[in-house]
Amino acid sequence: MKVVHVTVRGRVQGVGYRAWCAREASALGLRGWVRNRKSGAVEAVFAGAAAGVDAMVGACSKGPSGARVDDVLVHDAAETALAASGGGEDFLILETL
Repeated sequence: MKVVHVTVRGRVQGVGYRAWCAREASALGLRGWVRNRKSGAVEAVFAGAAAGVDAMVGACSKGPSGARVDDVLVHDAAETALAASGGGEDFLILETL
């Protein structure tokens, strides 16, 4: 299993980015979570098969229509990064932090 922590910057709030992210990640069979940051960024953790995680990271560079992605920071993470979502099998949208 591959786990990454992603921070997306640009016009990514108020455009349905979190909902889009949750749909895309679920379609790829990924676990994890996504949330807005008070800084205006979107933060996510994706976990699953390497090919699915890589595809999701690539999709984050574009995002949903209406989004403008300026920067995507990706860091390898441990499985403990899933703790914010309760470690379940679903992909969740969390409250803003």
